[in-house]
Amino acid sequence: MDFLMSGLAACGACLFTNPLEVVKTRMQLQGELQAPGTYRRHYRNVFHAFITIGKVDGLAALQKGLAPALLYQFLMNGIRLGTYGLAEAGGCLHTAEGTLSPVRSAAAGALAGVMGAYLGSPIYMVKTHLQAQAATEIAVGHQYNHQGMFQALIKIGQKYGLVGLWRGALGGLPRVIVGSSTQLCTFSSTKDLVTQWELFPPQSWKVALVAAMVSSIAVVLAMTPFDVVSTRLYNQPTDAQGKGLMYRGLLDALLQTARIEGIWGMYKGIGASYFRLGPHTILSLFFWDQLRTLYYVYTK
Repeated sequence: MDFLMSGLAACGACLFTNPLEVVKTRMQLQGELQAPGTYRRHYRNVFHAFITIGKVDGLAALQKGLAPALLYQFLMNGIRLGTYGLAEAGGCLHTAEGTLSPVRSAAAGALAGVMGAYLGSPIYMVKTHLQAQAATEIAVGHQYNHQGMFQALIKIGQKYGLVGLWRGALGGLPRVIVGSSTQLCTFSSTKDLVTQWELFPPQSWKVALVAAMVSSIAVVLAMTPFDVVSTRLYNQPTDAQGKGLMYRGLLDALLQTARIEGIWGMYKGIGASYFRLGPHTILSLFFWDQLRTLYYVYTK
């Protein structure tokens, strides 16, 4: 039940935040490995991106990649939050004195995140490809022109084999390690502090909401550089053997982006990242916490 509730909570959040994921993906690919001021900016900011995509690609384009996004969230967060929840319920995250250990919490969050992200990596790659697809006049990054999730998975699998399906997986893991450990550690620590300070009544939903809001800010600041390069690693064009043509790996992508686009290139789309990751973090952690609370109340 822990895994099922975790997956459903993440899917519930994804329904609301997927349009922001589309915007974030395109802003991160815009001006890829081009010096600032040398390329046309199709998307000037989050709000302009929404208007541009809706006007040129149609309103339905704002939900591009929804199917793989939902499947990825169910797999990745079902495993991630479910595993973390079991560790928390088993007392593995607390010291002998009963206080929450930030180190154990961060380590458990990172390990749980790696497990979920690696398994769901092919789905995440296809999601990125589909969300990047756009009309020629506003296209950014490499265009794969997939017809849908299953067609894309079959096409990549037939052409490059299982290795091709997991292309970019290792490069995407640091993104999840940093994001998951930061998210779950700050959420648990903040929730613990707010409970100790007795700011709200016991078992109040406001405790989870405040903790999720604090966690969302920490996640975006820590995760954005890794999120940018992860998007680019997944979306880069490949040769006949499935090897990336733009980046050799995570470190090469980080160095090239910083050298050509500057430090702000590492934070491209941070506004879109927060508008997407912020609500998603708040909603998924809030839903997760409330579902677990209801489940334990009614099964006692």
